[in-house]
Amino acid sequence: MMNKVIIIGGGLAGSEAAWQVARRGVAVTLYEMKPNQYSPAHEMPLLGELVCSNSLRSNAVDSAAGLLKEEMRCLDSLLMRCADTTAVPAGSALAVDRGKFAEMVTREIEQHPLITVMREEVQTVPDPAAGPVILAAGPLLSGPLAEHLQTLTGGNNLAFYDAIAPIVDAESLNWDIVYRKSRWDDEGPGDYLNCPMNKEQYLHFIDLLGNAQTVPLHDFEKPHYFEGCLPVEVMCERGPDTLRYGPMKPIGLAHPVTGERYYAVVQLRAENSEGTAYNLVGFQTKLTYGEQKRVFRSIPGLEEAVFLRLGSIHRNSFVCAPEVLDATLQMQRLPGIFLAGQLSGVEGYIESTAMGLLAGMNAARMVQGKTLVVPPEATAHGALIQHLINTETKHFQPSNVNFGLFPPLAFTGRKIPKKERGQHRKKLALELLSQWQQDVSR
Repeated sequence: MMNKVIIIGGGLAGSEAAWQVARRGVAVTLYEMKPNQYSPAHEMPLLGELVCSNSLRSNAVDSAAGLLKEEMRCLDSLLMRCADTTAVPAGSALAVDRGKFAEMVTREIEQHPLITVMREEVQTVPDPAAGPVILAAGPLLSGPLAEHLQTLTGGNNLAFYDAIAPIVDAESLNWDIVYRKSRWDDEGPGDYLNCPMNKEQYLHFIDLLGNAQTVPLHDFEKPHYFEGCLPVEVMCERGPDTLRYGPMKPIGLAHPVTGERYYAVVQLRAENSEGTAYNLVGFQTKLTYGEQKRVFRSIPGLEEAVFLRLGSIHRNSFVCAPEVLDATLQMQRLPGIFLAGQLSGVEGYIESTAMGLLAGMNAARMVQGKTLVVPPEATAHGALIQHLINTETKHFQPSNVNFGLFPPLAFTGRKIPKKERGQHRKKLALELLSQWQQDVSR
C-alpha cells in the first residue's frame, strides 16, 4: 500500500518536491548523497545548493521568469520563500545570499515532521510499486544511477550534453531583409527564415565571432564537443570558410522573388507552431551572453533581435521529454516514476524548482488516490510542461521559461502593443492559476 514518496536528490527540485509532498500530509524520504559524496560542482553539505550564479533572474512579474516566480509564490513554494527571505540587492533581478539560502532550505526540510532525510547515495531507481518516486538527481547525474535511468528511458532518450542555440522573438526581426524559404524548395513559402549575407558582411561577422569572449569551462568540464554540435565559434576557428560550408551554407537558398544568390545565409527554424519564436540553426555557442547579443545582431535581419533564450553548451543530463514524459511529469512507460529539475528537460534554477513543485504535487496526489493535475497552458508552469511534451522530438532541447513557449495572446479589437503584452500575460496567467488552484483543491 502506498503511504510515502521517495525523492532522490536534495537540490532545488528535490527539496521543493519534498516540501510540496509533505505540506499535503504525505510522508517523504529524501535521499541526498552529500556529504558522503560530492559531484564535481558541489561544495557545501547543505540542501538546495546553488552551484553557479546566485541570481534567479528577473523578478518583474511581466517577464516570463518573473511570472514563473510569482506563480510559485501563489503555489506556496518553499524555495521562493527562502529566496525572498535571503535576497540581496540586484536591481530588478532576484539574487540571494547563497549560503543563507541553502541554510534556510536545509533547516526547513530537516525540521519538517513528515520529511526524513537520508544522507546516502542511490544507485538504482526504486520500484514505484511501494510508492511514487521522484528522480531529481540534477544535471550532473552520472554513474550507476545514470546507467539505470538510461536503461529505463530506452536507449538514446537520455542525453549528457547540452548544445543550445539562441532563440529570437519573431516580431523583432527585420522582415525587409529576412525571407522565407526551405533549401532547394521552389514551391510554397518554405519552413525556414533566412538572413542573407554578402561577402563583406560575412567576413565582418566571422571577424566579430573570432574575437568574441567565451564563457570559461568549469573545472569539471572538458572541451570535448560532438562534431554534430560544435560551438559556432569553434567552427569559425577552423577556417574562414568553415561556416559557409556548415550551418551558414547558402546553397539552394536563392531569394524566392529576386533570384539573388548569397555568399552565406543564417537560417532560423520555428520554435513553436505559432511562429512567434525562432532559433538560429547550428548556432550553439559558449560566447558570453553579452557577446552573443553583440555578435549575432550583426547578422542582417537581426539588428534589433530580442533574444528569448541565449545559447549555451555545457555538461547536463536530461531526458528527451517528448519521448519519455507525460504532462504530469511521470515516465510514460513507468507510471509512478516522476522526473523533476533539469533532468526533466528544463533549463535554469527556477524552472528546475518549478518542475519539482509540480512533481511533488502530483506524487502526493497519487498517494492520496486523487486525479493528477496539469496547470493551464497559458501559465508559466503550463507553458514549460507543453514545451516538455509537445516539442518535436528531433529538435528537443532544454529551455528556460520564455513567452515564446506560451500560447499566442488572443486579440479582441485592437492588437496589444508589444510593451503591454507582458502585463496581459501576467494578468491572464495569474487568473487561470487561481481558478486552477480552486479546482484542484476540491
